[in-house]
Amino acid sequence: MSINRHKPPFRQRLGDVFPALRHRNYQLFFLGQGASLIGTWMQGVALSWLVYRLTDSEFLLGLTLFMSRIFTFPIAPFAGVIADRTNRRNLLIAVQTLAMLQAFALAALALTGAITVWQIIVLGAILGFISAIDIPVRQSFVVEMLEDRNDLPNAIALNSMLVNGAKLIGPPLAGLVVAWLGEGLCFLLNGISFIAVIVALLGMKIPRVPRTSANRVLENLKDGAVYAFRYAPIRALLILVALVNLLGAPAMALLPVFAKDILGGGPHTFGFLMGASGVGAVLATLFLATRKTARNLHRILVPGSILVGVAMIAFALVTNLYVSMLLQAIIGFGNMVAMATCNTLIQTFVEDDKRGRVMGFYTMAFMGMMPFGSLLAGGLASWLSTPWSVIIGGIGCIGAGVLFAVELVRSREAFKNAHEKNML
Repeated sequence: MSINRHKPPFRQRLGDVFPALRHRNYQLFFLGQGASLIGTWMQGVALSWLVYRLTDSEFLLGLTLFMSRIFTFPIAPFAGVIADRTNRRNLLIAVQTLAMLQAFALAALALTGAITVWQIIVLGAILGFISAIDIPVRQSFVVEMLEDRNDLPNAIALNSMLVNGAKLIGPPLAGLVVAWLGEGLCFLLNGISFIAVIVALLGMKIPRVPRTSANRVLENLKDGAVYAFRYAPIRALLILVALVNLLGAPAMALLPVFAKDILGGGPHTFGFLMGASGVGAVLATLFLATRKTARNLHRILVPGSILVGVAMIAFALVTNLYVSMLLQAIIGFGNMVAMATCNTLIQTFVEDDKRGRVMGFYTMAFMGMMPFGSLLAGGLASWLSTPWSVIIGGIGCIGAGVLFAVELVRSREAFKNAHEKNML
């Protein structure tokens, strides 16, 4: 006699593996943000390629990336204060709308053939200003979409998987679109993609949450800074994030140069390299998403940072496309392990009323250091060579991993207490 065994529904099985997806608000965010991020990566690839095509200058390429991200450094901490004082969903809707308008402006200029490098730099700076507000607000908003805070580590890992899953699709697609139809269409598609995330945000039902007291902004900022940098675990994590993003920037900022001048390819080659990095990052986020808790998660940060540095050095020395793609995948894996782990631990350790401000400092360390790294990468590439710029950055990432290992030894008790306090 046969026994009829019914398998649980697919949605239930998916929720068992990725518990954050059991929450309706997070489901909406996941779908809307996923569509929007594909467009974001397409625009980023098309923009970098357009600048290098117009100028053939590593320095101007680095300068463009610098201007598109420099506002993150001074503005993100203040955006964190705003995130702790206001309705985060409404603020996200506003900044996503502004980003959509920026993409449409780029598309109009590119499709009419009127675009110049200075216009790209100005519009990139505007987007950088918008992103400086968007990122800390979005990061601190994650916890509001979850009915069960125990699912927060999984939600953060899934966020990283979203970014890098889109990186897996967007750059190769952008390379093909640029090669066949030009950069302007990528900008247009990015603008349209923002509609998905705006609709998702409008469809959420978010409960009221307590906000920080409406003291003066500078006073709120000071309180957040004192909290973040006096608490050893958060301070150590922020420093690691800053160093890896400063020193690891050449591996991404100079990819158009590697694609065109070293590997002898075109925009599709650039897209494939970016996509390979996305493959590694997606594998890293799947690895992190399947972990049930954040206990002992800090122990993988040192090997992750060192892996990035070693792979960067190897990438600078090879001239074969397939080996280069493999090494980009390794760089993407190591970098995502380090960044997503830092994000998870910081959000786990931080107190709710300071979450926005601490994520503002995280954004400053993460995105805010990238423009300095891009400018440094362009300068070193012009002075020495493109490979040497990446090699120096790789050595720096190895040093950052070693420095964090020393800090772990010094602050072992603080990390242990932080884990116990949060019952991980």
